[in-house]
Amino acid sequence: MTTEEKLQHFLGFCMEDARTRSAKMLDEYTAALEETFAEHQKDAKARARQQVAMEREQMEREINKRLSLEQIGMKREFGKKQDELKEKLFAELKERLLEFMKTTEYGRLLEKQVQEATELAGKEFMTIYLTPEDEEKARSLKFPASADIRISEYSFMGGIRAVIPSRHILIDNSFESKLEEEKRDFRFDIREMMGGGENG
Repeated sequence: MTTEEKLQHFLGFCMEDARTRSAKMLDEYTAALEETFAEHQKDAKARARQQVAMEREQMEREINKRLSLEQIGMKREFGKKQDELKEKLFAELKERLLEFMKTTEYGRLLEKQVQEATELAGKEFMTIYLTPEDEEKARSLKFPASADIRISEYSFMGGIRAVIPSRHILIDNSFESKLEEEKRDFRFDIREMMGGGENG
């Protein structure tokens, strides 16, 4: 069972328990008042019923207030847990990208990115930036004659960045930008985590 499923199960359990306890409290309170009503005269019974209605309404309001506060607290905790999981997920993804950068496939990816940038630039001059970690790879990559190859002062994890000045174009295929973009747009599928896919 995943952490999300455990949280959802815990949420359902708490809500059901709160409802059960609330119903039990109301039943016990009503039973006690009804026993008292039997000992009073007709007019006392009417006043007692009125009092019960008021008390019931007040208790229901109080119970609903408590349930709402509990629900808000659980939602806050759920959101906090989601943020923790998201951070962990992207930390693991970053580690995998760093491992990927050690493979020959990464070298082929760089060549492909350079080729795509070259096709976009055509005969226009462009500057291609590599992250400092790829300085060694710069010697083995094929670059067009119309390109100025530079090692960036700042690390952007991997991939390339290219600038075509004459057309005011920035090509950002850096791992850093892609990772930040994914992290910014990432959302957990709450319906799936709460079993909504099965129950609608």
